[in-house]
Amino acid sequence: MTPATALIETPAASANALHWGVVTVFAIVYLGMFLGGLPRLKLDRAGIALLGAIAMIGLGAMDVATAARAIDLPTILLLFSFMVISAQMRLGGFYGAIAHGIAQQAWSRRALLAALIFVAGALSAVFSNDVICLAMTPVVARICLERGLDPIPFLVGLACAANVGSAATLIGNPQNMLIGSVMGLNFGRYLAAAAPPALLGLGAIWLWLAFATGRGEQPRLPPTRAAASTAEPPLDRGQSAKGLVVVTVVLAAFLLTSWPHEVVALVAAGVLLLSRRLHSAEVMGYVDWSLLVLFMGLFVVNRAFEQTGLAAEAVAWLVARGIAPGDLLPLTVLGVGLSNMVSNVPAVMLLLPHLHGETQGIVLALTTTLAGNLLLVGSIANLIVADLARREGIDIGWRAHARIGLPVTALTLAITLSWLALR
Repeated sequence: MTPATALIETPAASANALHWGVVTVFAIVYLGMFLGGLPRLKLDRAGIALLGAIAMIGLGAMDVATAARAIDLPTILLLFSFMVISAQMRLGGFYGAIAHGIAQQAWSRRALLAALIFVAGALSAVFSNDVICLAMTPVVARICLERGLDPIPFLVGLACAANVGSAATLIGNPQNMLIGSVMGLNFGRYLAAAAPPALLGLGAIWLWLAFATGRGEQPRLPPTRAAASTAEPPLDRGQSAKGLVVVTVVLAAFLLTSWPHEVVALVAAGVLLLSRRLHSAEVMGYVDWSLLVLFMGLFVVNRAFEQTGLAAEAVAWLVARGIAPGDLLPLTVLGVGLSNMVSNVPAVMLLLPHLHGETQGIVLALTTTLAGNLLLVGSIANLIVADLARREGIDIGWRAHARIGLPVTALTLAITLSWLALR
């Protein structure tokens, strides 16, 4: 090989090495998303995404400025802002007061299930499904133990209702915020399209749990098995009212104006941080910084992989065989499948670059959210409920969850697909 030939071939060889380096990092990152970590390493999904982004920059797939541009800042700001709003409501004791209010009622099993499901679903549509599960799970567990009820249908029902209710709006969960921000969906039109199937889905959850699951009662667990969980803050009517007023104004702005959602939400968060009662450090302590890091890391990793052209080639291959990823059934299959392989947010990030238009955005938001009920690992809300239930001495294994999650997912997806097809 002559020096001239070496000079010609070296850049090509370097580009090929970079190409496969990016593919390798991408594959490792999404293996970590699937497993929830990497073998022998103390990494969670956020840590894996962050290291993946660092690796892409270190490989030279993109420079720091390009990586920064890959991050969708409006989505990050929207997420952060609603975390602050939810923190205000939690520190004001609002969620705990609602849960205790339900607990104090002398309702039958079916009435209690109905109240739990519809209240959790409604709150999740505004304040995020994960936060509602964090606040309500300990109270629901104790209600069941004190009344001698089997707690598993109630707790799994809580997680399922929180997921389904969160699908009703573009602020109910992180993946919907991402879809709404990136695709520029209209808040009111999405609400009109998604709220009816979400409401019907909550009804389907109640029917299944009330009539298809056992009505058996179990003895109260011994006190030694029930561990005390962290108590929710007591109700502060002033702070709760402040949060409710602010969130009402935010929703009105989303529905009635064309102002950028992230700006409206950020201003609202700023108003809440101006407080004489709640220290800003206390409020910021409830912000899920790991989730924000996960988003930013995956934005960078996905952009680097997108530059390889392999994703576009895969989509072209499907289209050539008559399968359009944006059509209702293929998109549903992809959304449900990927959401249960790598979780909702990574699945949405993989699919978003290949989708266009309001209809495809609505389908993606609904299906990836409803898919979270299928398996215990399908959504963070499920894992939160299972973890907090374990502290109360209640074990929700994957089989126990699947006995409820599988039929609930099938029912809610059938309702949603029928509704979307009719529209």
